[in-house]
Amino acid sequence: MIPKPTDGSTSIAARSPDLDVEAIEVVVTIPTFRRPKQVLETLASVRAQETSRRIAVIVMDNDAERREGVAVLAPLFERGEIEGLVIVAHERGNCSAYNAGWETALLRFPSFRYLVVIDDDEIADPHWLERMCRMAEEAPADIVGGPQVPQFPTGTDPRWADHPVFAPPYRQSGRVPALYSSGNLLLSRAVLARMGPPFLDLAFNFMGGGDSDFLSRSVQAGFRLAWCAEAPVYEAVPPRRLEADWIRSRSLRNGVISTLVQKRRDAGKPLAALRVFAKSLALLAASPLRAAIQLARTGWPAHAVYPVHVATGRVLAEFGYSNEQYRQPEKN
Repeated sequence: MIPKPTDGSTSIAARSPDLDVEAIEVVVTIPTFRRPKQVLETLASVRAQETSRRIAVIVMDNDAERREGVAVLAPLFERGEIEGLVIVAHERGNCSAYNAGWETALLRFPSFRYLVVIDDDEIADPHWLERMCRMAEEAPADIVGGPQVPQFPTGTDPRWADHPVFAPPYRQSGRVPALYSSGNLLLSRAVLARMGPPFLDLAFNFMGGGDSDFLSRSVQAGFRLAWCAEAPVYEAVPPRRLEADWIRSRSLRNGVISTLVQKRRDAGKPLAALRVFAKSLALLAASPLRAAIQLARTGWPAHAVYPVHVATGRVLAEFGYSNEQYRQPEKN
């Protein structure tokens, strides 16, 4: 019997037999929620990685009721086809799922060097893991991000790939000042050991942005960041995410997260709250001009209106607005 964390927030649903935890160099974590077919495809892409590094996988099923991920994955792990664990993160929410997997990695695998994150709607390039690890070693860096390349429905306007909601923050590999997403991410063991648990703040559980906040705090703690443009994962984009109301909600949410992360980063500085609010107002005032410039450059209103929505979200955050897009996953 495998012991559970004392807080009861995580339980082990399946474990591969004869798992040599001391031999594992890289732990791959995959959060999943009611995507049994997609998580199988994600896992298959992880199994197909071209690397000599010893890998273990932790899948975090964040649905304690239906456990669709457990149902399809447990037999694979129990037969030894995949090394690692399937766990249930009993507390719902994006941050809760990540926290459960990352803490389990620290508890169960005492010798791993890197933890790598991929989401259950993503497919990894065959060289993904090796290139992420090499970037960490060669940059050198404690945290490495990589592109999440959107896979749009057939017939989608190709300009969506350059929309700020979908476009990567960097195009070239190397050291970078900031990272924003955990969808394709490598963390050294030292980062996890120092930063948590809990790693992601549960205040962001259904809004998203816990990863951005975590990465911002990691920079403040002195950890080095890098970007690996040659280590993509391919993210399935359902038609719902190209609808105007979803794009607007995501853009507003990005603005809210920007304000919240900046407030946490600047906490304790003189007039910090006033400075953040002044910046938000300045961005809102400038957003029509920025939108006009984008419209002239791209000729595309969907792209041009993005800075207006982000600036509006920044200001709304000052009055307690939060856009919890993950609260209703069927609409996300």
